[in-house]
Amino acid sequence: MGKSAAPAINLGIGEKDRARIAAGLSNLLADTYTLYLMTHNFHWNVKGPMFQTLHLMFEAQYNELALAVDLIAERIRALGFPAPGTYAAYAKLTSIPEPEGVPEATDMIRQLVKGQEAVVRTARKLFPVVDKARDEPSADLLTQRMQLHEKNAWMLRSLLEK
Repeated sequence: MGKSAAPAINLGIGEKDRARIAAGLSNLLADTYTLYLMTHNFHWNVKGPMFQTLHLMFEAQYNELALAVDLIAERIRALGFPAPGTYAAYAKLTSIPEPEGVPEATDMIRQLVKGQEAVVRTARKLFPVVDKARDEPSADLLTQRMQLHEKNAWMLRSLLEK
C-alpha cells in the first residue's frame, strides 16, 4: 500500500493569509522565546534587597512564557507552516535585544518591562492581518498574549514607582 499525500489545508483562510499570519506569529514566537530566556537569566542572577520577590516573580513569568511558546508554535503548525525553533532564527525574528552582562535588579526590571511591551507591540501589529482573514483562533491567542504581557509590564513597572 503506497503513501498518500496529506489532504490540502482547508480552514477557510487562504494560503497567502495563512502565510502572513504564520510569519507574524513567528515574530511573536521569537519575541516570546527571547523574553523567556531573558526572564530565566534574570531569575538566576538577580540579587539585592528585592531578591526573593523578583526571584519568585521571574520564575512565575518564565514558566508562563515556556507554555506560551508551545501555544504559539502549535498555532503556526495548525496554519500549515513550520515553526522556527533555533536561536539563529529567533535572533533574526525578535524585536527584543539581548541583555549584556548581569544588570542590577532595577535594570532587570526595566529591561523586562521593555520586553513585555515589545511582545504586546508585535502581537498588536499582527492583529489587523488576523482580523481581516477572520482567523478567530489566532485573534484569541493574540488577545490573550497582549492581555497577559500588558499586565506583566504594569506589575513590573509598579516595582519601580516611588
